[in-house]
Amino acid sequence: MDSEPKLVTDREEDNEPKIKMERKEGEPTAAFKGASWAALLIGVSAYLIGLFNATMELNEKGYYFAVLIFGLYSAVSLQKAVRDRDEGIPVTNIYYGISWVALIISISLIGIGLYNAGSIILSEKGFYGMAFVLSLFSAVTVQKNIRDTEQARERD
Repeated sequence: MDSEPKLVTDREEDNEPKIKMERKEGEPTAAFKGASWAALLIGVSAYLIGLFNATMELNEKGYYFAVLIFGLYSAVSLQKAVRDRDEGIPVTNIYYGISWVALIISISLIGIGLYNAGSIILSEKGFYGMAFVLSLFSAVTVQKNIRDTEQARERD
Protein backbone atom coordinates (compact mmCIF):
# COMPACT_ATOMS: atom_id res chain seq x y z
CA MET A 1 0.00 0.00 0.00
CA ASP A 2 1.63 3.19 -1.20
CA SER A 3 0.59 6.12 0.99
CA GLU A 4 2.96 8.63 -0.62
CA PRO A 5 1.40 11.14 -3.01
CA LYS A 6 2.24 10.55 -6.65
CA LEU A 7 4.35 13.10 -8.47
CA VAL A 8 3.04 14.32 -11.78
CA THR A 9 5.23 16.30 -14.12
CA ASP A 10 3.84 18.93 -16.40
CA ARG A 11 5.68 20.87 -19.08
CA GLU A 12 5.58 24.62 -19.05
CA GLU A 13 6.18 26.84 -22.08
CA ASP A 14 9.93 26.99 -21.43
CA ASN A 15 10.13 23.15 -21.50
CA GLU A 16 11.24 22.86 -17.87
CA PRO A 17 9.37 20.21 -15.93
CA LYS A 18 6.95 21.42 -13.28
CA ILE A 19 6.30 18.97 -10.46
CA LYS A 20 2.81 18.82 -8.92
CA MET A 21 1.57 16.66 -6.07
CA GLU A 22 -1.43 14.59 -7.11
CA ARG A 23 -4.23 14.99 -4.61
CA LYS A 24 -6.15 11.92 -3.51
CA GLU A 25 -9.93 11.89 -3.93
CA GLY A 26 -11.53 13.37 -0.82
CA GLU A 27 -8.32 15.01 0.36
CA PRO A 28 -8.50 18.75 1.04
CA THR A 29 -6.37 20.98 -1.16
CA ALA A 30 -3.03 22.23 0.11
CA ALA A 31 -4.39 25.78 0.00
CA PHE A 32 -7.33 24.85 2.25
CA LYS A 33 -5.07 23.00 4.68
CA GLY A 34 -2.67 25.94 4.77
CA ALA A 35 -5.46 28.47 5.27
CA SER A 36 -6.89 26.39 8.12
CA TRP A 37 -3.54 26.10 9.89
CA ALA A 38 -2.84 29.80 9.34
CA ALA A 39 -6.23 30.75 10.80
CA LEU A 40 -5.59 28.55 13.84
CA LEU A 41 -2.13 29.98 14.42
CA ILE A 42 -3.31 33.56 13.89
CA GLY A 43 -6.35 33.15 16.15
CA VAL A 44 -4.52 31.46 19.02
CA SER A 45 -1.44 33.70 18.70
CA ALA A 46 -3.48 36.90 18.63
CA TYR A 47 -5.51 35.77 21.65
CA LEU A 48 -2.38 34.82 23.63
CA ILE A 49 -0.44 37.95 22.64
CA GLY A 50 -3.45 40.01 23.71
CA LEU A 51 -3.49 38.21 27.07
CA PHE A 52 0.26 38.64 27.52
CA ASN A 53 0.03 42.39 26.89
CA ALA A 54 -3.17 42.92 28.88
CA THR A 55 -3.08 44.93 32.10
CA MET A 56 -5.37 42.51 33.92
CA GLU A 57 -4.49 40.44 36.99
CA LEU A 58 -2.71 37.13 36.48
CA ASN A 59 -5.70 35.13 37.74
CA GLU A 60 -7.90 36.85 35.14
CA LYS A 61 -5.38 36.02 32.41
CA GLY A 62 -5.43 32.43 33.64
CA TYR A 63 -9.22 32.36 33.37
CA TYR A 64 -9.17 33.51 29.74
CA PHE A 65 -6.36 31.08 28.90
CA ALA A 66 -8.23 28.16 30.47
CA VAL A 67 -11.42 29.10 28.61
CA LEU A 68 -9.50 29.11 25.31
CA ILE A 69 -8.00 25.67 25.93
CA PHE A 70 -11.36 24.30 27.10
CA GLY A 71 -13.06 25.77 24.04
CA LEU A 72 -10.50 24.34 21.60
CA TYR A 73 -10.75 20.88 23.13
CA SER A 74 -14.54 20.88 23.29
CA ALA A 75 -14.92 22.10 19.69
CA VAL A 76 -12.60 19.42 18.30
CA SER A 77 -14.20 16.77 20.51
CA LEU A 78 -17.69 17.70 19.33
CA GLN A 79 -16.61 17.74 15.67
CA LYS A 80 -15.15 14.26 16.05
CA ALA A 81 -18.26 12.93 17.81
CA VAL A 82 -20.60 14.39 15.19
CA ARG A 83 -18.53 13.02 12.33
CA ASP A 84 -18.12 9.61 13.95
CA ARG A 85 -21.88 9.32 14.33
CA ASP A 86 -22.40 10.40 10.75
CA GLU A 87 -19.99 7.71 9.55
CA GLY A 88 -21.60 5.00 11.66
CA ILE A 89 -18.79 4.82 14.21
CA PRO A 90 -20.29 4.21 17.67
CA VAL A 91 -20.36 7.24 19.96
CA THR A 92 -22.09 6.99 23.32
CA ASN A 93 -24.91 9.41 24.03
CA ILE A 94 -23.16 10.59 27.18
CA TYR A 95 -19.96 11.52 25.30
CA TYR A 96 -21.95 13.20 22.55
CA GLY A 97 -23.97 15.16 25.10
CA ILE A 98 -20.92 16.14 27.15
CA SER A 99 -19.22 17.39 24.00
CA TRP A 100 -22.17 19.67 23.24
CA VAL A 101 -22.45 20.87 26.84
CA ALA A 102 -18.69 21.55 27.05
CA LEU A 103 -18.73 23.67 23.89
CA ILE A 104 -21.79 25.62 25.03
CA ILE A 105 -20.20 26.20 28.45
CA SER A 106 -16.90 27.39 26.93
CA ILE A 107 -18.67 29.87 24.67
CA SER A 108 -20.83 31.01 27.59
CA LEU A 109 -17.78 31.44 29.83
CA ILE A 110 -15.97 33.66 27.32
CA GLY A 111 -19.13 35.69 26.75
CA ILE A 112 -19.93 36.10 30.46
CA GLY A 113 -16.29 36.82 31.29
CA LEU A 114 -15.99 39.52 28.63
CA TYR A 115 -19.37 41.03 29.48
CA ASN A 116 -18.41 41.37 33.17
CA ALA A 117 -14.80 42.48 32.58
CA GLY A 118 -14.79 46.08 33.71
CA SER A 119 -11.05 46.51 33.10
CA ILE A 120 -11.30 45.69 29.37
CA ILE A 121 -12.49 48.31 26.88
CA LEU A 122 -15.15 47.36 24.34
CA SER A 123 -12.73 47.08 21.39
CA GLU A 124 -10.55 44.64 23.37
CA LYS A 125 -13.61 42.59 24.26
CA GLY A 126 -14.42 42.35 20.57
CA PHE A 127 -10.84 41.38 19.82
CA TYR A 128 -10.86 38.54 22.37
CA GLY A 129 -14.27 37.35 21.20
CA MET A 130 -13.25 37.26 17.54
CA ALA A 131 -9.88 35.61 18.24
CA PHE A 132 -11.71 33.00 20.34
CA VAL A 133 -14.27 32.22 17.63
CA LEU A 134 -11.57 32.13 14.91
CA SER A 135 -9.52 29.73 17.03
CA LEU A 136 -12.48 27.38 17.64
CA PHE A 137 -13.58 27.32 14.02
CA SER A 138 -10.09 26.80 12.65
CA ALA A 139 -9.31 24.04 15.20
CA VAL A 140 -12.35 22.13 13.94
CA THR A 141 -11.29 22.70 10.33
CA VAL A 142 -7.70 21.58 10.96
CA GLN A 143 -8.93 18.41 12.66
CA LYS A 144 -11.32 17.73 9.76
CA ASN A 145 -8.52 18.23 7.23
CA ILE A 146 -6.23 15.82 9.09
CA ARG A 147 -8.94 13.18 9.20
CA ASP A 148 -9.91 13.66 5.54
CA THR A 149 -6.26 13.42 4.46
CA GLU A 150 -5.71 10.21 6.43
CA GLN A 151 -8.88 8.64 5.04
CA ALA A 152 -8.00 9.62 1.46
CA ARG A 153 -4.56 8.05 1.77
CA GLU A 154 -5.93 4.87 3.38
CA ARG A 155 -8.18 4.29 0.35
CA ASP A 156 -5.19 3.83 -1.97
